[in-house]
Amino acid sequence: MEIKPFRALRFNPEVVGNPGTCIAPPYDVIDEQTQCDLYHANPFNIVRATKGLKYPEDNEESNVYTRAADYLKEAVHCRALVYDPQESLYGYVQDFHIGNRAYQRSGIIALGRLEPFGKGIRPHEKTLDGPKADRLNLMRATAAQFGQIFMLYDDPARTAEQIIAKAMEQPPVLDFTDKENVRHRLYIIPQNEAIETFVEMMRSKSGIIADGHHRYETALNYWQETRNPNAQWQMMTFVNTYNEGLVIQPTHRLLRGLPDFSASALLEKLSADFEIQPLPFADENQRAEASRQMFEKMKQAQSEGKTAFGFYAGEDAFHVLTLKNPEAMAQAAPHMSAVSRRLDVNVLHRLIFEKHLNIGDEKLASQSHIDYIKDLGDAIEQSIRRIDAGDAQAVFFLNPTPMSHVRAVAEAGEKMPQKSTFFYPKVFSGLTIYVVGPVPQKRHRYDFLKQECLR
Repeated sequence: MEIKPFRALRFNPEVVGNPGTCIAPPYDVIDEQTQCDLYHANPFNIVRATKGLKYPEDNEESNVYTRAADYLKEAVHCRALVYDPQESLYGYVQDFHIGNRAYQRSGIIALGRLEPFGKGIRPHEKTLDGPKADRLNLMRATAAQFGQIFMLYDDPARTAEQIIAKAMEQPPVLDFTDKENVRHRLYIIPQNEAIETFVEMMRSKSGIIADGHHRYETALNYWQETRNPNAQWQMMTFVNTYNEGLVIQPTHRLLRGLPDFSASALLEKLSADFEIQPLPFADENQRAEASRQMFEKMKQAQSEGKTAFGFYAGEDAFHVLTLKNPEAMAQAAPHMSAVSRRLDVNVLHRLIFEKHLNIGDEKLASQSHIDYIKDLGDAIEQSIRRIDAGDAQAVFFLNPTPMSHVRAVAEAGEKMPQKSTFFYPKVFSGLTIYVVGPVPQKRHRYDFLKQECLR
């Protein structure tokens, strides 16, 4: 694929203080409390553009998109955002822990030429119309890209890792640890030789979108709508699939609000296609051990090429559900390729949710009976507590999707369901900003003091 360096807009520490206080997670993982925290973190925090506050009095002339444009204009006007003096690539390094294990993931931020899917770019998850319309309205208002597409590529030689290691000999231009204890560092790669090496290496590569499917499709739509040549380029963070810090975490499914739900009746129905192994417990210590055994057995099944889920619905037992009849997927999803039929998440959705719980694609998209639980911190224990408290009915635990499965589905030209993969940590917005057109003159002064979260 074709990539190139660019002159990024970046936060100016002389105006904003620590630039790290101005960056934010991607818009789609920002809840109300996080949004409020980001508003208070810095008057120039990028959340004001990527997921600004909405007000009851909003109208066509004044709304979340016009305020995003005003924010950008004012930030440039007062030099909170300034252009780098020359075109560069940017090394992005994230240090984090999962459990007791430390990881470091690194990638290179560059512009990638937009192409229709199949021409060097492959998606791996389905998208929804609502988020794409929202992001397109933001692009129309600001003519800017605030976050990157998280793009994967294969390079056993680890070219980028060597370039980034060299760049890390100089101090970072951004160094910030977020509330999840993830350290974000940004390094400028201005060396012509390093840029040429990476650009040339990427010419023979194809990319798989790890995160940012909605933004990529939005960028395609914006370019087709405007035919602005600058808009044919999208800001991307390129991460090598051979990078030792590339981690995929599972996203579990919590069921709630299902009429006439019976865990015992469901398990009886599932016994036709699944081997069901109960792991009973009588007290808290036994419960912790039963939970540990469940995840160990799930992991073992995956290592043997089998599909297995954990299941909990109270009643003093965890269960391991192991698919014993793979032909059931061929009958339930004859349109899917063999690769997609082997995906755990497809098995869960087709043979359990759709077949026995009447939760099809429409209900999955609307999340009318499902909460998606990202496997972080105490999320598993919190989901168990919700069931014990009667706030939810059951939870299905999944193994993480292997990178080889992500690659195989993308190469087959198919897409996984939403929330099939959780690449941790998220690539933050606001590290670099790419403006595809001139920043318009301000319509009126953006008043930061009147745009605060009052929670």
